[in-house]
Amino acid sequence: MRLRAAAAALLAVAAAPAPHPLDRIIAGAHFEGVAIAGSGAQPDYVRATGFAAKGVRNSPGATWRWASVTKQLTATIVMQEVEGGRLELDRPVSAYWPDWPQVFSDEISIRNLLQHTSGLADPNEDGPDLPDGMPAFYRPPAAQAATLGTMQYEATHYCAEHPRGRPGGGFHYDNCDFIVLGALLERTTGKPFAQLLQERIAAPLGIRLGLFAPGVPPAAHVRGIEKGATGENIGDLGTYGAAGSVYGTPLALYAFDRGLIDNRLLGPAATATMWAGDAKLGAAALGQWQYSVPLEGCAAPVSVVERRGEIGGVEIRNFILPATGHALVLFTRHGGFAFGEVWQRKGFAYSALSAVGCGS
Repeated sequence: MRLRAAAAALLAVAAAPAPHPLDRIIAGAHFEGVAIAGSGAQPDYVRATGFAAKGVRNSPGATWRWASVTKQLTATIVMQEVEGGRLELDRPVSAYWPDWPQVFSDEISIRNLLQHTSGLADPNEDGPDLPDGMPAFYRPPAAQAATLGTMQYEATHYCAEHPRGRPGGGFHYDNCDFIVLGALLERTTGKPFAQLLQERIAAPLGIRLGLFAPGVPPAAHVRGIEKGATGENIGDLGTYGAAGSVYGTPLALYAFDRGLIDNRLLGPAATATMWAGDAKLGAAALGQWQYSVPLEGCAAPVSVVERRGEIGGVEIRNFILPATGHALVLFTRHGGFAFGEVWQRKGFAYSALSAVGCGS
């Protein structure tokens, strides 16, 4: 009996999966949140550490705000329209929206909006701000939020007024670019942006996505903790629109990445166009960034597609390695977490991506 027990114990040890390199990296960085990685339809690695709320542990199936990762989805829908011949990247917005009341409407192209070179006003920098520092753009009066906070309203008011400069003058990250894109898509397709998300992305991939609506209490989701604070100053999550109002699970984001990698949402040519980073614009591609970097353990530099999101304490890093088909999804609710910069070849995100793509 003792021999049988010993043999069974040895078999159990032999059958136990070897520790993944990400386990060591996550523990060493004290990362708390959700990490998902893999190169197939089902992820090879899924870990949730820490707590989503008091007494509630993090889970890969919990709902989170996706913040500016929303822009990656918006860009995908725009590229579907380009692929279908209904939009052209280098035609001006006025070709599709003749009465858009922006002084440079006949110069600002779809590409300008996707690459943040439009010169539009920026609610995060150009004010006005409320007494607590929140841009008034993201917290319209409650009684009027369902109107004033919509993409159609802001695209024709704040985002159309007082431009920072002429289009093509340089890169400037700006939520107005994607709010205008969302409003444009609604006009050219005749469908609400929330419906486009369901029909163009969620349904084909079999995932659940939601869109916060202005003036409506947000759906239950993981809340963040801003650095040095106990709560969050986030405004009305519905006012971010096609720039930042999507919510879903980390597992759904991994499925979205797989949909792009496997060309289930876009054909190869359209995907390559969307993922082509411009070195002159700080590696900005269309709704994301793309650059090549020597990852630790890889024999040659690797092409990386990166999209990040941050509203309040929630921070997200979404990485795709097109050449190998790997994806890495990272969510944390601890604002100010030190992800580091992959392109600088150091820090948590660099080590994690190296472990996923190169097995270091």
